This record gives sequence, structure tokens and C-alpha cells, in this order.
Amino acid sequence: MRLKTEREKVRKYCTKMLSSGLTKGTGGNISIFNREEGLIAISPSGIPYEEINIEDVVVVNLDGKIIEGNYKPSSEILMHLAVYKNRQELSAVVHTHSIFAKTLSALRKDLPAVSYLVAVAGKNVKCAEYASFGTKELAENAIKALEGNKAVLLANHGLLAAGVNVEDAFNIAEEIELCSEVYVRALSIGTPVILEEEEMESMLERFKTYGTPIEK
Repeated sequence: MRLKTEREKVRKYCTKMLSSGLTKGTGGNISIFNREEGLIAISPSGIPYEEINIEDVVVVNLDGKIIEGNYKPSSEILMHLAVYKNRQELSAVVHTHSIFAKTLSALRKDLPAVSYLVAVAGKNVKCAEYASFGTKELAENAIKALEGNKAVLLANHGLLAAGVNVEDAFNIAEEIELCSEVYVRALSIGTPVILEEEEMESMLERFKTYGTPIEK
């Protein structure tokens, strides 16, 4: 079996995405890129997450050609491929339909620095221009708005988070959903105070070493 470890993780985090409330039904998708082998493990299209077996997770190459798997790859495969082709430092993508990120995307609003936690993804999270799901145009719009960041809101659609590994990408998806909820709730009461750019620059530097082990 090709990419057994990556396929196991895709299945695990798809289930976790559902249990964590980051999506509903079969919405969203996850992929992991093994750059050494040049192959990607990606969730199958339209299969309930709790029913996915490891063999169902699809293995494709960077051209999107199916190498292994029982089903078609996610309908958003073009968006995943675009991330891996354009961002060499990123090797996992978590795309969610989480409620508050999706709410901001419906308003076509960027997520500003309402919390220092936004810095897990960048100084802010931009909202990409709208395009139909599964299209080359959506992939292009997402990559443009993702520039320099690790998350992007997809207009009237949801959230894409990308990381150095799936654990990183999933954490970013959770934190940005939390910050989106804070922003939406704060807007309902008044005008949120946004952190200054200098503070966010500092946060970006601090997050570079966040979670790293102590040297002995």
C-alpha cells in the first residue's frame, strides 16, 4: 500500500474534523503531501467520514493522476494541488466548512487581528474572490489570497488551512475558526479592537518556535 501512514492520518483527521465541529456531513477535505515520493494522500469525494477505510483514501501524483484508491479524490483536488505546487514549505491541507469562518466568507470579509492567535496563520486571514467549488478558478483565487499566509477564507464557502504537516494544518483550522467566532460575536456587540501590525509581527516571530522542544 502506498502512503499507508499518510492515508491513516487523512482518515483520522477527517473523523476529527467532524467530531470537532469543523464541518458537517461530507463537507470539507484533507490531504497530505509526501514530497520525497511525490505523492499525495487525499480524502475521497462524497464518502461519509465515519465510513472511510484506509484503502478509500486516494493517492494521486502532482498532476492529479490516481495511483491508488477505491473512489474519486475530493472535488477540491485542484485547490490542494495548487497549494503544493506553489508553496514548497507546506505539506498538508485541511479544508473545512466551519460555521464562523463560513459566516465571514459569506460576508466576504477578511479576518483581522482580533486575537494574537490569528498569527498561527499570518497577520490576518484574507477572503479570496468567489469561484464555484472544484474549479481551477477557485484554486487560483485561493492561492492568490493565501500568499504569505497559512490560511484563507473562501468566499461563500469555508476555510482552507495549510501547514508543514497535518497536525499543524488542523491546529490552524481550529484556531482560525475560534478567532472567526470571536470576531463575529464581537461585531454583534460593537466594534472589535484590532491588534496593531507591530504586535502581530512580534507574534509571527514568537510562533515560529512555538511547540518546539528544548535543546539539551
